[in-house]
Amino acid sequence: MSQNVYPVKKGNEYELKIERLAFGGQGVARIDNYVIFVKRALPGDHVKARIVKRKKDFAEAFVTEILQPSPYRIDPPCKYFSWCGGCTWQNMKYEDQLYFKREIVRDTLTRIGGFNEVEVHAVLPSPEYFAYRNKMEFSFSDRRWLLPEELNQAHISKEFALGLHVPGTFDKILHIETCLLQSETANQILNFISDYARKNNLQPYGIRSHQGYLRFLVIRESAFNGELMVNLVTGLDEPERLKPLASALSKTFPQVVSVVNNVNTRLAQIAQGEKEHLLYGRSYIQDRIGPFIFKISANSFFQTNTRQAEKLYEKAIEFAGLDSNSVVWDLYSGTGTISLFLARHSKKVIGFETAVSAVQDARQNASEHGVQNAEFVEGDLLKTMPTVGERPDVVVTDPPRSGMHEKVVRMIKDIAPQTIVYISCNPTTLARDLKILSDRYRIEKVQPVDMFPQTYHIETVVQLKRR
Repeated sequence: MSQNVYPVKKGNEYELKIERLAFGGQGVARIDNYVIFVKRALPGDHVKARIVKRKKDFAEAFVTEILQPSPYRIDPPCKYFSWCGGCTWQNMKYEDQLYFKREIVRDTLTRIGGFNEVEVHAVLPSPEYFAYRNKMEFSFSDRRWLLPEELNQAHISKEFALGLHVPGTFDKILHIETCLLQSETANQILNFISDYARKNNLQPYGIRSHQGYLRFLVIRESAFNGELMVNLVTGLDEPERLKPLASALSKTFPQVVSVVNNVNTRLAQIAQGEKEHLLYGRSYIQDRIGPFIFKISANSFFQTNTRQAEKLYEKAIEFAGLDSNSVVWDLYSGTGTISLFLARHSKKVIGFETAVSAVQDARQNASEHGVQNAEFVEGDLLKTMPTVGERPDVVVTDPPRSGMHEKVVRMIKDIAPQTIVYISCNPTTLARDLKILSDRYRIEKVQPVDMFPQTYHIETVVQLKRR
């Protein structure tokens, strides 16, 4: 399309009718068959929207005025919804979120994979659709994003913020007092630390200046026993400055059993340090999925929605169809959580994982739970899979958002297990990989699982059988 025939111009406003939702949570509209993705718009909305980006095949826009609201639209319960990047679908009832997540999976499988007749089951809902997260990460900043009602309030400091990012900005933080995705106790801790830091001159870190002390606050909470961990990530290795805060936290919140300080002196904005100091209690909390109790340290990977993770794993076990003679390969096995579940129902599980630390955690998890029929292989899957002599009856794969490497997909086809269970957090790469498998495997079942209410994210479990 040449530049002079674009139907839209950057900066201009257009009246649009939203047709559907795309994966990514944006509304989809069209002008002369030219696609426009509209942030925070819902199917059925009639809006005015301003174009902020224009490319050859599509444009991006944001709503400036709702002319006729969608029947799906509700008032979001969170006052930060319009600015915060966390809950993109809080303006929709939960049952409607589930409906559209199913539609996104179905549409993506059809559009990318060519699977026109595959049945997609109704989404498994989360037991909680607020306060479901067992981990929240907040950023400190010396540049605060002011809400409209805060602009003329002189008592609000622009030099301190503890909260979440505003989409499209990298250095300003939206100061948060209540996040509806975490528990009330976690919100109390958030405000306690914010007040303490300001009163005691613990300076927030500046992303532009690379100066300051406090960088991140990470709160982890056990769904099993209510234990809490507070991880304060600092830009300087000065843990003594935090010991009074750790003491105050332990006295005010008896549920806090761990306060740690991760030190990140690098420029990279990550809530993980090259060094860790224990300031109070122990260095971990405990949480439970099914019959297994896990130790979770500050930087451990653990499913964010504990109770729903159990449903996800149960569905994977059901689709695997295991018996006491089954040999299972668990690809991208991480810390071995799924492997432990698989081991209870099979003869042997072999986990494959590239991250050394994750393999170490997986081996420790298996040892602590007395699981003797699971082993873990560390290294690039393309190199390690051919070295394992024991061929699988079932392959369970849970790759990252980018999906599986095409050579891994083709290697699975050559190994030819009877059953493949594919767990995906990205419908697009799922459909791509399933298409490669489709000449030798047929899709039997597709089960979306909602791990992240109030967002567009969706997990999908697919059962494939060898033709």
